Amino acid sequence: MRKSDKRHSSSLFAPHPHVSLGWLAAAVALVVVATTGPATADGPGPDRQSTPGYGTEPANDGPAGNDGPADGASVDGNGPVDGGGRSDEPGVEPGPERAPTSEVSWLSFPGGAFAVDSLGHTVRYRACDGDTGRVADPDMRVAAGVASGEVTVEGRSFRYRVPLIGRSAGTLVVSGPQAQPVELTGVVVTSPQPPTDPVEGARLFPLSGQLARVVADASLNPSGATVRDLSGRYGDQQVSVNGALRPKAASVIKLWILVELLRRVDCGQVSLDDGVLVTPADVVGGTGQLQFETFPQVVTLYRLARYLIKYSDNVAANVLITYLGGFAPVNALIDSMNQRSTILARRMLDSAAAQRGEENYTSPDDVVSLLGAVWDGEILTPASRDLMIGFMREQTLNTKIPAALPPGVPVAHKTGDLPDASHDVGYYLIPGTETAVAFLTAGPMATGDETVRRMARTVYDFLVTPSDGSVEE
Repeated sequence: MRKSDKRHSSSLFAPHPHVSLGWLAAAVALVVVATTGPATADGPGPDRQSTPGYGTEPANDGPAGNDGPADGASVDGNGPVDGGGRSDEPGVEPGPERAPTSEVSWLSFPGGAFAVDSLGHTVRYRACDGDTGRVADPDMRVAAGVASGEVTVEGRSFRYRVPLIGRSAGTLVVSGPQAQPVELTGVVVTSPQPPTDPVEGARLFPLSGQLARVVADASLNPSGATVRDLSGRYGDQQVSVNGALRPKAASVIKLWILVELLRRVDCGQVSLDDGVLVTPADVVGGTGQLQFETFPQVVTLYRLARYLIKYSDNVAANVLITYLGGFAPVNALIDSMNQRSTILARRMLDSAAAQRGEENYTSPDDVVSLLGAVWDGEILTPASRDLMIGFMREQTLNTKIPAALPPGVPVAHKTGDLPDASHDVGYYLIPGTETAVAFLTAGPMATGDETVRRMARTVYDFLVTPSDGSVEE
């Protein structure tokens, strides 16, 4: 049985009723040119924002370096590791390769996340019972690929031991003046996660070279692609080309809005049956269906969440941003997963905010970081994960990934469109070859659409073509 068979039942591929749950148990180097332009579906803006909790964003929108081997295959550090115990000297027994470490990692435990930045010596606890925000720990100890320490915030102590190697086990002990210490354990998440089988993972590397050629051909559209095997067929390997490209997020940012809502459902804080009053003042244009209805009316959270993805509904997005408490909670979610290239800084179709320099951004690597965490059940419960993927399967804007694949190929995806950005991200749900993908472009939307389709088809052809060169029907 493949790993994906263990994680998911057949319900993943069937229609999903809404749920209300409580979860209280504790490549070639390419020059990336950021562009700006006028508004369409969700609005314009300039090229740089601060990322929550980290100060000024690194220059990810400048020249993008080659992330991997010299042949152009960018493997995000999950290929051969230098200095990992191997030796070519005669008579010396080669030791095992060390798994790659990351300066940032987060511990996934039921109902929450504990983020560690070992370079900046900061941590963040965010769970159903509260959020510490980013906390400095100048005494953090980093040794042998493990970050450990203790911080106290408003009387609560957080003692942690978090490996900087993905898929490792970490621990967090939370204690307070009037409560017994609670030990939380879980899997450590890095971006990217190391492969579960490096030998099988190496079979995915040639895909990077193929995608790099598509990206290099897209002269009008700086582009990036990140792909992660979710099935185990390729050892859960991740590869990317220009994975740090940081274009405007467009409607792809709506995925984080949905995850923050569903996280609260999992915590038992809200129910998708709850209603929200939508008024005429909430109505904006662009993509979506709610704008054609009569207001004021009460709309359930379930319908807002579904329309947010199915129709890329801008009214639903803006109403949910308000309902969740503004930008800060969504950015706190992003920060708790150490996704440094992503920010929610304006509402949909808010041209005034865009003119003030407020813009939403993301990157292929951050998108796949989110999609992988959702798939693996690291940020949502299985029921909420299945609901989210069910909404993505209902996507009605199908001119990119679905249009590039043969009819009937199961996908769950989310698009993003602006005059100077074209994206499509999501899951290929081919049984036994489930894969997370993120195809992002800057530059003219029309040529960006075609670049996305070419990248999407390149991945599909690779997945269905065995190594012997014959194509599976």
